[in-house]
Amino acid sequence: MNGSGLNFERPILELERKIKELKSFASAEKLDLNKDIKRLENRLEKLKKDVYENLTAWQRIQIARHPRRPYTLDYIEMIMTDFVELHGDRLFADDKALIGGLAKIDGQPLVIVGHQKGKDTKENLVRNFGCAHPEGYRKALRLFKMAEKFHFPILSLIDTPGAYPGIGAEERGQAEAIAENLSAMSQLRTQILVVIIGEGGSGGALGIGVGDRICILENAYYSVISPEGCAAILWKERQKAPDAAQALKLTAKDLLKLEVVDEIIPEPLGGAHRNPRETANSLKKAVLRHLKELTELSLDELSKLRYQKFRDVGMFKEKGEDK
Repeated sequence: MNGSGLNFERPILELERKIKELKSFASAEKLDLNKDIKRLENRLEKLKKDVYENLTAWQRIQIARHPRRPYTLDYIEMIMTDFVELHGDRLFADDKALIGGLAKIDGQPLVIVGHQKGKDTKENLVRNFGCAHPEGYRKALRLFKMAEKFHFPILSLIDTPGAYPGIGAEERGQAEAIAENLSAMSQLRTQILVVIIGEGGSGGALGIGVGDRICILENAYYSVISPEGCAAILWKERQKAPDAAQALKLTAKDLLKLEVVDEIIPEPLGGAHRNPRETANSLKKAVLRHLKELTELSLDELSKLRYQKFRDVGMFKEKGEDK
Protein backbone atom coordinates (compact mmCIF):
# COMPACT_ATOMS: atom_id res chain seq x y z
CA MET A 1 0.00 0.00 0.00
CA ASN A 2 1.10 3.54 -0.78
CA GLY A 3 1.22 5.49 2.47
CA SER A 4 0.28 4.86 6.07
CA GLY A 5 -2.72 2.80 7.07
CA LEU A 6 -5.83 3.70 9.00
CA ASN A 7 -7.01 1.85 12.11
CA PHE A 8 -9.79 -0.05 10.36
CA GLU A 9 -7.31 -1.14 7.66
CA ARG A 10 -5.00 -3.01 10.05
CA PRO A 11 -6.23 -6.54 9.14
CA ILE A 12 -5.71 -5.71 5.45
CA LEU A 13 -2.25 -4.29 6.01
CA GLU A 14 -1.24 -7.29 8.10
CA LEU A 15 -2.35 -9.71 5.39
CA GLU A 16 -0.58 -7.66 2.71
CA ARG A 17 2.58 -7.81 4.80
CA LYS A 18 2.31 -11.62 5.13
CA ILE A 19 1.87 -12.04 1.37
CA LYS A 20 4.89 -9.85 0.69
CA GLU A 21 7.00 -11.81 3.17
CA LEU A 22 5.87 -15.13 1.71
CA LYS A 23 6.73 -14.03 -1.82
CA SER A 24 10.15 -12.85 -0.65
CA PHE A 25 10.78 -16.13 1.19
CA ALA A 26 9.70 -18.23 -1.81
CA SER A 27 12.01 -16.26 -4.11
CA ALA A 28 14.99 -16.44 -1.75
CA GLU A 29 14.61 -20.18 -1.07
CA LYS A 30 13.50 -21.01 -4.64
CA LEU A 31 10.32 -22.69 -3.38
CA ASP A 32 7.01 -23.09 -5.19
CA LEU A 33 4.50 -21.48 -2.83
CA ASN A 34 2.15 -20.20 -5.52
CA LYS A 35 -0.87 -22.08 -4.14
CA ASP A 36 -0.39 -20.65 -0.65
CA ILE A 37 0.19 -17.16 -2.04
CA LYS A 38 -2.88 -17.40 -4.26
CA ARG A 39 -4.98 -18.55 -1.31
CA LEU A 40 -3.86 -15.56 0.75
CA GLU A 41 -4.43 -13.17 -2.16
CA ASN A 42 -7.99 -14.43 -2.58
CA ARG A 43 -8.52 -14.01 1.14
CA LEU A 44 -7.11 -10.47 0.89
CA GLU A 45 -9.49 -9.50 -1.92
CA LYS A 46 -12.47 -10.77 0.04
CA LEU A 47 -11.31 -8.92 3.14
CA LYS A 48 -10.89 -5.68 1.15
CA LYS A 49 -14.41 -5.92 -0.21
CA ASP A 50 -15.85 -6.68 3.21
CA VAL A 51 -14.10 -3.65 4.71
CA TYR A 52 -14.28 -1.05 1.95
CA GLU A 53 -17.80 -1.76 0.75
CA ASN A 54 -19.21 -1.31 4.25
CA LEU A 55 -17.43 1.82 5.41
CA THR A 56 -19.07 4.11 7.96
CA ALA A 57 -19.31 7.84 7.33
CA TRP A 58 -16.45 8.44 9.78
CA GLN A 59 -14.22 5.91 8.03
CA ARG A 60 -14.84 7.60 4.69
CA ILE A 61 -13.84 10.91 6.25
CA GLN A 62 -10.58 9.33 7.38
CA ILE A 63 -9.94 8.21 3.80
CA ALA A 64 -10.80 11.70 2.51
CA ARG A 65 -8.15 13.07 4.88
CA HIS A 66 -5.50 10.46 4.08
CA PRO A 67 -2.08 12.16 3.82
CA ARG A 68 -1.26 10.26 0.61
CA ARG A 69 -4.49 11.20 -1.14
CA PRO A 70 -3.94 13.09 -4.44
CA TYR A 71 -4.41 16.86 -4.28
CA THR A 72 -5.22 19.47 -6.91
CA LEU A 73 -1.67 19.79 -8.28
CA ASP A 74 -1.41 15.99 -8.52
CA TYR A 75 -4.52 15.83 -10.71
CA ILE A 76 -3.29 18.73 -12.84
CA GLU A 77 -0.03 16.88 -13.44
CA MET A 78 -1.77 13.58 -14.25
CA ILE A 79 -4.62 14.67 -16.53
CA MET A 80 -3.78 18.15 -17.85
CA THR A 81 -1.17 19.85 -20.01
CA ASP A 82 0.19 23.37 -20.45
CA PHE A 83 -0.64 24.40 -16.90
CA VAL A 84 0.30 28.00 -16.13
CA GLU A 85 -0.26 28.97 -12.52
CA LEU A 86 -1.47 32.53 -11.95
CA HIS A 87 -0.77 34.22 -8.64
CA GLY A 88 -2.22 36.91 -6.41
CA ASP A 89 -5.52 38.70 -5.92
CA ARG A 90 -4.13 42.11 -6.98
CA LEU A 91 -5.17 43.44 -3.58
CA PHE A 92 -3.11 41.86 -0.82
CA ALA A 93 -1.10 38.70 -1.50
CA ASP A 94 -0.92 35.28 -3.10
CA ASP A 95 -2.63 32.56 -1.09
CA LYS A 96 -0.87 29.22 -1.58
CA ALA A 97 -3.78 27.29 -0.03
CA LEU A 98 -5.86 27.98 -3.13
CA ILE A 99 -4.14 27.67 -6.47
CA GLY A 100 -5.35 28.38 -9.99
CA GLY A 101 -4.41 29.09 -13.54
CA LEU A 102 -4.80 28.08 -17.17
CA ALA A 103 -4.53 24.52 -18.45
CA LYS A 104 -5.69 22.15 -21.16
CA ILE A 105 -7.43 18.81 -20.84
CA ASP A 106 -7.38 16.80 -24.07
CA GLY A 107 -6.68 20.06 -25.89
CA GLN A 108 -9.62 21.85 -24.28
CA PRO A 109 -8.45 25.10 -22.64
CA LEU A 110 -9.94 25.89 -19.25
CA VAL A 111 -9.42 27.80 -16.05
CA ILE A 112 -8.77 25.58 -13.05
CA VAL A 113 -8.88 26.54 -9.38
CA GLY A 114 -8.53 24.28 -6.38
CA HIS A 115 -7.49 23.96 -2.78
CA GLN A 116 -3.97 22.65 -2.24
CA LYS A 117 -2.71 20.89 0.88
CA GLY A 118 0.90 20.01 1.62
CA LYS A 119 2.61 16.65 1.34
CA ASP A 120 4.48 17.11 4.63
CA THR A 121 4.44 19.37 7.67
CA LYS A 122 6.71 22.01 6.11
CA GLU A 123 4.59 22.30 2.95
CA ASN A 124 1.36 22.20 4.95
CA LEU A 125 2.51 25.25 6.86
CA VAL A 126 3.11 27.02 3.55
CA ARG A 127 -0.22 25.82 2.17
CA ASN A 128 -2.01 26.48 5.47
CA PHE A 129 -3.35 22.89 5.43
CA GLY A 130 -5.60 23.83 2.49
CA CYS A 131 -7.47 26.52 4.47
CA ALA A 132 -7.72 29.57 2.23
CA HIS A 133 -7.57 33.21 3.27
CA PRO A 134 -9.70 36.00 1.75
CA GLU A 135 -6.98 36.69 -0.80
CA GLY A 136 -7.32 33.09 -1.98
CA TYR A 137 -11.01 33.53 -2.73
CA ARG A 138 -10.36 36.91 -4.35
CA LYS A 139 -7.69 35.31 -6.52
CA ALA A 140 -10.21 32.66 -7.53
CA LEU A 141 -12.76 35.35 -8.36
CA ARG A 142 -10.19 37.14 -10.53
CA LEU A 143 -9.64 33.91 -12.46
CA PHE A 144 -13.38 33.26 -12.74
CA LYS A 145 -13.91 36.67 -14.34
CA MET A 146 -11.00 36.03 -16.69
CA ALA A 147 -12.59 32.71 -17.72
CA GLU A 148 -15.85 34.49 -18.45
CA LYS A 149 -14.09 37.17 -20.49
CA PHE A 150 -12.24 34.69 -22.70
CA HIS A 151 -15.06 32.11 -22.83
CA PHE A 152 -13.11 29.39 -21.00
CA PRO A 153 -14.95 26.78 -18.92
CA ILE A 154 -14.05 26.59 -15.22
CA LEU A 155 -13.04 23.47 -13.30
CA SER A 156 -13.09 23.85 -9.52
CA LEU A 157 -11.52 21.19 -7.29
CA ILE A 158 -12.57 21.33 -3.64
CA ASP A 159 -10.41 19.89 -0.85
CA THR A 160 -10.44 21.93 2.36
CA PRO A 161 -11.42 21.50 6.01
CA GLY A 162 -12.78 25.05 5.78
CA ALA A 163 -11.76 28.65 5.23
CA TYR A 164 -9.05 29.91 7.57
CA PRO A 165 -10.76 31.35 10.70
CA GLY A 166 -7.85 33.42 12.03
CA ILE A 167 -8.04 37.04 13.15
CA GLY A 168 -6.07 38.31 10.14
CA ALA A 169 -8.42 36.55 7.71
CA GLU A 170 -11.45 38.01 9.45
CA GLU A 171 -9.90 41.48 9.44
CA ARG A 172 -9.35 41.22 5.68
CA GLY A 173 -12.97 40.22 5.05
CA GLN A 174 -13.15 36.43 4.93
CA ALA A 175 -16.95 36.26 5.00
CA GLU A 176 -17.30 39.06 2.45
CA ALA A 177 -14.85 37.38 0.06
CA ILE A 178 -16.73 34.08 0.17
CA ALA A 179 -20.11 35.82 -0.19
CA GLU A 180 -18.81 37.76 -3.19
CA ASN A 181 -17.72 34.51 -4.83
CA LEU A 182 -21.11 32.89 -4.23
CA SER A 183 -22.84 35.84 -5.86
CA ALA A 184 -20.44 36.08 -8.78
CA MET A 185 -20.32 32.34 -9.56
CA SER A 186 -24.09 32.13 -9.63
CA GLN A 187 -24.09 34.69 -12.45
CA LEU A 188 -20.95 33.85 -14.46
CA ARG A 189 -21.70 33.35 -18.14
CA THR A 190 -19.47 30.37 -18.72
CA GLN A 191 -19.54 26.66 -17.89
CA ILE A 192 -18.61 25.73 -14.31
CA LEU A 193 -17.83 22.18 -13.21
CA VAL A 194 -17.16 21.53 -9.51
CA VAL A 195 -15.58 18.34 -8.15
CA ILE A 196 -15.08 17.60 -4.45
CA ILE A 197 -11.87 15.55 -4.39
CA GLY A 198 -11.33 15.24 -0.63
CA GLU A 199 -12.67 17.38 2.17
CA GLY A 200 -15.53 19.75 1.45
CA GLY A 201 -15.76 21.83 4.59
CA SER A 202 -18.27 24.63 5.17
CA GLY A 203 -17.97 28.05 3.49
CA GLY A 204 -14.38 27.30 2.59
CA ALA A 205 -15.68 24.76 0.10
CA LEU A 206 -18.67 26.83 -0.99
CA GLY A 207 -16.39 29.76 -1.87
CA ILE A 208 -15.44 27.95 -5.10
CA GLY A 209 -18.38 25.53 -5.12
CA VAL A 210 -21.20 27.10 -7.14
CA GLY A 211 -21.43 25.33 -10.49
CA ASP A 212 -23.57 23.92 -13.26
CA ARG A 213 -22.57 20.38 -12.29
CA ILE A 214 -21.23 19.19 -8.94
CA CYS A 215 -19.44 15.86 -8.76
CA ILE A 216 -17.77 14.14 -5.83
CA LEU A 217 -15.17 11.41 -5.51
CA GLU A 218 -16.48 8.26 -3.87
CA ASN A 219 -14.68 8.75 -0.54
CA ALA A 220 -14.85 12.55 -0.37
CA TYR A 221 -17.32 14.42 1.83
CA TYR A 222 -19.18 17.73 1.73
CA SER A 223 -20.63 19.32 4.85
CA VAL A 224 -21.70 22.56 6.49
CA ILE A 225 -19.38 21.77 9.41
CA SER A 226 -16.72 19.22 10.31
CA PRO A 227 -17.86 16.24 12.40
CA GLU A 228 -15.52 17.36 15.17
CA GLY A 229 -17.00 20.85 15.17
CA CYS A 230 -20.54 19.50 15.14
CA ALA A 231 -19.78 17.14 18.04
CA ALA A 232 -18.21 19.96 20.05
CA ILE A 233 -21.31 22.10 19.61
CA LEU A 234 -24.02 19.47 20.14
CA TRP A 235 -22.43 17.15 22.70
CA LYS A 236 -19.53 19.25 24.00
CA GLU A 237 -17.35 16.23 23.16
CA ARG A 238 -15.17 15.97 20.06
CA GLN A 239 -15.04 12.22 20.67
CA LYS A 240 -18.62 12.10 19.36
CA ALA A 241 -17.34 12.98 15.88
CA PRO A 242 -18.25 9.54 14.40
CA ASP A 243 -21.86 10.01 15.56
CA ALA A 244 -21.90 13.51 14.10
CA ALA A 245 -20.52 12.24 10.80
CA GLN A 246 -23.36 9.75 10.55
CA ALA A 247 -25.99 12.35 11.40
CA LEU A 248 -24.68 15.01 9.01
CA LYS A 249 -25.32 12.87 5.89
CA LEU A 250 -22.09 14.08 4.32
CA THR A 251 -20.93 11.07 2.32
CA ALA A 252 -21.09 10.89 -1.46
CA LYS A 253 -24.04 8.46 -1.40
CA ASP A 254 -25.98 10.64 1.03
CA LEU A 255 -25.33 13.75 -1.05
CA LEU A 256 -26.40 12.08 -4.28
CA LYS A 257 -29.61 10.88 -2.64
CA LEU A 258 -30.27 14.42 -1.37
CA GLU A 259 -29.50 15.78 -4.87
CA VAL A 260 -26.77 18.06 -3.56
CA VAL A 261 -24.34 16.47 -6.04
CA ASP A 262 -24.95 15.21 -9.57
CA GLU A 263 -22.52 12.31 -9.82
CA ILE A 264 -20.22 10.11 -7.77
CA ILE A 265 -16.84 9.49 -9.42
CA PRO A 266 -15.55 6.03 -8.44
CA GLU A 267 -12.27 5.46 -6.62
CA PRO A 268 -10.10 2.32 -6.49
CA LEU A 269 -10.98 -0.11 -3.70
CA GLY A 270 -9.51 1.43 -0.55
CA GLY A 271 -9.37 5.02 -1.76
CA ALA A 272 -7.71 7.33 -4.28
CA HIS A 273 -4.31 7.05 -2.56
CA ARG A 274 -4.09 3.35 -3.42
CA ASN A 275 -4.08 4.08 -7.14
CA PRO A 276 -3.90 7.82 -7.92
CA ARG A 277 -3.53 7.23 -11.65
CA GLU A 278 -6.74 5.21 -11.85
CA THR A 279 -8.57 7.87 -9.86
CA ALA A 280 -7.21 10.60 -12.14
CA ASN A 281 -8.41 8.73 -15.23
CA SER A 282 -11.91 8.40 -13.76
CA LEU A 283 -11.88 12.10 -12.92
CA LYS A 284 -10.72 13.02 -16.42
CA LYS A 285 -13.49 11.00 -18.08
CA ALA A 286 -16.14 12.65 -15.91
CA VAL A 287 -14.73 16.15 -16.51
CA LEU A 288 -14.62 15.72 -20.29
CA ARG A 289 -18.14 14.29 -20.40
CA HIS A 290 -19.68 17.05 -18.30
CA LEU A 291 -17.83 19.82 -20.13
CA LYS A 292 -19.05 18.44 -23.46
CA GLU A 293 -22.64 18.39 -22.21
CA LEU A 294 -22.39 21.88 -20.74
CA THR A 295 -20.87 23.44 -23.87
CA GLU A 296 -23.90 22.24 -25.84
CA LEU A 297 -26.13 24.55 -23.77
CA SER A 298 -26.54 28.23 -24.45
CA LEU A 299 -25.31 30.71 -21.86
CA ASP A 300 -28.90 31.71 -21.10
CA GLU A 301 -29.81 28.08 -20.48
CA LEU A 302 -26.77 27.64 -18.24
CA SER A 303 -27.72 30.64 -16.09
CA LYS A 304 -31.32 29.50 -15.77
CA LEU A 305 -30.46 25.89 -14.89
CA ARG A 306 -27.74 26.92 -12.43
CA TYR A 307 -30.15 29.23 -10.62
CA GLN A 308 -32.84 26.55 -10.43
CA LYS A 309 -30.33 23.92 -9.32
CA PHE A 310 -29.46 25.79 -6.14
CA ARG A 311 -33.02 26.95 -5.52
CA ASP A 312 -34.05 23.28 -5.42
CA VAL A 313 -31.47 22.22 -2.83
CA GLY A 314 -33.21 21.41 0.43
CA MET A 315 -36.69 21.07 -1.06
CA PHE A 316 -38.52 17.89 -0.10
CA LYS A 317 -41.99 16.45 -0.44
CA GLU A 318 -43.59 14.44 2.32
CA LYS A 319 -45.05 11.06 1.45
CA GLY A 320 -48.55 11.49 0.09
CA GLU A 321 -48.05 15.18 -0.69
CA ASP A 322 -49.40 16.36 -4.01
CA LYS A 323 -46.82 16.53 -6.77
